[in-house]
Amino acid sequence: MAWLYLVEDLDEAPRVGGVVEVRGAEAKHMAVARMRVGERVQLGDGRGFVVDGELALTERDRALVTVLAARRVAQSAPRVTVVQALAKGGRDDLAVQVATELGAAAFVPWQAKRSVSRWDQKAEKGRERWASIAREASKQSLAAWVPDVAPLHSTGEVATLAGHAPMLVLDPLGDTSLRQALVEQVPAGASGLTLVVGPEGGIDESEFEAFEAAGARRVHLGAGVLRTSSAAPAAIAAILALSGTWDSRSRASAES
Repeated sequence: MAWLYLVEDLDEAPRVGGVVEVRGAEAKHMAVARMRVGERVQLGDGRGFVVDGELALTERDRALVTVLAARRVAQSAPRVTVVQALAKGGRDDLAVQVATELGAAAFVPWQAKRSVSRWDQKAEKGRERWASIAREASKQSLAAWVPDVAPLHSTGEVATLAGHAPMLVLDPLGDTSLRQALVEQVPAGASGLTLVVGPEGGIDESEFEAFEAAGARRVHLGAGVLRTSSAAPAAIAAILALSGTWDSRSRASAES
């Protein structure tokens, strides 16, 4: 199975034919996966820089990769930040995983009124769990960018995000379709937008009012009602498809 290995201190000016050393968990994964010398691998720093290489040596906690090429990959535009309400049964974790695979750029955990799950004193552990899920999903999907995960936000803190980028709030009963909102609310060439997804019981009316007062817009994804675990992935797929991001499989520029 294809996999991208993350090397945070990856040299951004590698010499073709040179060697990159990989240690720790990533090297162990190569060994566990029984990768063989000569196999092609990808290394990345999680911030858009990717090295295409060939495995030259693999040991239990160390590997050497010969550099074949290097490139910088642009982040998907628009950059979609997902405000995901906490949900029970790991549904919020699943939302983070699949949304990452589909191209989410960042996540904001949200303690909504109707969230059954509560992080309370475990907020930092929860954030770290989402960050780990996003990291692993990025590697599995060969994504050059690993999404950022913000600290836990209250409704008021989420509302302030509408002042930084267009905000679309998913609402099955909304009068505006996602397609229409993208045309009317998101300027052509906009660098980013914020997508808000509620918990299992839906978004409380007072929360809708707070978001709309800050400039957000309610949007629907069709006649059906999606689970909180599938709403963000479905919306991201639609946004990136409608914006033309998926028209090209590669936006990378080759580097030596």
